[in-house]
Amino acid sequence: EPIVSRAMWPTAGITPDSYTLAGGMAASGAITGWLRDLTGEKDFSALLDEATQSPPGANGLVMLPYFSGERSPVSDASARGVVAGLTLSHTRGDLYRAALEAAAYGVRHHLETLESAGLPLDRVMAVGGGAQHDLWPQIVSDVTGLTQQIPERTVGASYGGAMMAAQLAHGTDTTTWNRADHRCVPDPAHRARYDELYGLYRELYPATRDIVHSLARMQRS
Repeated sequence: EPIVSRAMWPTAGITPDSYTLAGGMAASGAITGWLRDLTGEKDFSALLDEATQSPPGANGLVMLPYFSGERSPVSDASARGVVAGLTLSHTRGDLYRAALEAAAYGVRHHLETLESAGLPLDRVMAVGGGAQHDLWPQIVSDVTGLTQQIPERTVGASYGGAMMAAQLAHGTDTTTWNRADHRCVPDPAHRARYDELYGLYRELYPATRDIVHSLARMQRS
C-alpha cells in the first residue's frame, strides 16, 4: 500500500505494487557554493579546512537552510535562510560549518518524518559532492546518530537510477558496480550537543516564519 505523508511526496517504486516516499531540500548544496563565491574562493578546500577547525555547533550558530524556500518537510516557498547567534567573533569557517550542519539537521528532519510516516530505515547511503570529503558525512552521522555507507563513486542519484534500471530491465547483479564498504560512524561525544542544537533548529523556523514571510513578500514586490 502507498505510504501517505503530508510532508513528503509518494512515488511509485521500480517494481509493480511497490511504493516509497521522496523528499528533498531546495538549497543545501547551493548554500556551500554561495559561501564559496561570497568569500572569493575558487574551490571548497580552504573552507572545508577552516570548518574542520570549528567545533560542533559552529561556536554557537544555527542556520536554517531555506535560502530558496523549502520543499520538504516544511513545504514553504516563502521560507528564507536564517543565521541565528551570529557575532563579530565568528569566522567564515564557523559560517561554513553552520551551513554543513544546517543540511545535516535537514536530513535528520527528513528521516524523522519518514519514520513517523511508517517507513522503516535500515540503511543510509551518502552520495553526491558532499560525500567526497570526510567532514560533511561525519556531521550528518553525528547529527542523526546513524551510520552511513559511502560508495566508491559518489556520482549521486543518476548513477543509482542507472543501477536500478539495469536490475529491472536485465536482471543484472549490480552489487559490484559501486561497492559501499566505507562506513561513517557517529561520534557519541557529539550527540548531546547536536541533540540540543537540533531542538533549536526545529524551533527556529516557526519562531521566524512570520518575519521571513513578510521579507519574502518584499523581495517579490
